[in-house]
Amino acid sequence: MTMTLPTPAQPLKIGTRGSPLALAQAHETRDRLAAAFGLAAEAFEIVVIKTTGDDRSMIAADRPLKEIGNKGLFTKEIEEQLLAGGIDIAVHSMKDMPVEQPAGLVLDCYLPREDVRDAFISPGHAGLAALPAGTVVGTSSLRRRAQLLSRRPDLTVVEFRGNLQTRLTKLENGTAAATFLAMAGLNRMGMAGKVPMTALSPEEMLPAVAQGAIGIERRENDPRTRDMLARIHDSETATRLAAERAFLAELDGSCETPIAGLAELSCTTLRLRGEILSPDGSAAYSGELTGPASNGPDLGRQLARDLLTQAGPGFFAWRD
Repeated sequence: MTMTLPTPAQPLKIGTRGSPLALAQAHETRDRLAAAFGLAAEAFEIVVIKTTGDDRSMIAADRPLKEIGNKGLFTKEIEEQLLAGGIDIAVHSMKDMPVEQPAGLVLDCYLPREDVRDAFISPGHAGLAALPAGTVVGTSSLRRRAQLLSRRPDLTVVEFRGNLQTRLTKLENGTAAATFLAMAGLNRMGMAGKVPMTALSPEEMLPAVAQGAIGIERRENDPRTRDMLARIHDSETATRLAAERAFLAELDGSCETPIAGLAELSCTTLRLRGEILSPDGSAAYSGELTGPASNGPDLGRQLARDLLTQAGPGFFAWRD
């Protein structure tokens, strides 16, 4: 049966947040779909949707994400529009995505993964090791805060929210001497060579689960969109994320839990590394497992159980 493709008169509507990075990800999705089907860019419409996490007053006040909501604070309003039919697909940063989707929605398309590493951003320092004791470092990530305090308890960490431009302004104003961003975001916006940064290896700072990956969500009962997205789906990214998100799900991860995880593929073998920490960095447990890539979700669940055994009963009790 011939697929009815979108046209400028009846475009496929792509939902996204309005930040520069979110728009870059939406444009990448549009461009990949257009190329896959030989369509003009006008056959797609990018629809900007404001989410709870985009509230400018909360960003300006540097309120911690855990005070605003969980991972859904960057997705709730977009998913509501998707369910209501206001958009046809939703483009997300996968590290912001809850491990379960609302009834009626499916997340089964991933674009090729970008650089997974964190970037250390500082106008005056070359890297973490170069920071003098007592230096103020800003981050809104509970994971990065915990990892930083675990490795450098002599530093002062403050809440630091906003997009790339906002954070650079805060650095210039002296709110902090350094901060972190994902290398993937810097690369997608063409900023990697334009800011004072040092890429941190996973050995220095294990990244967030699914960092660097773009996921595309659709309605379960929309076969045309399902078939279109299948053309741009990256199976290697899917395999890696299946292991990482199973690891996260077994730990019941949220924005209130400092968790890091990274799966890497070598032919048909998958290596999965994980880390769980207390929010103040005083306790950290890490491990890794290797096995067949086809067993990725099982490896993720097993690694989570291993780390919880290391940590002991009640390790996450502070969340309650």
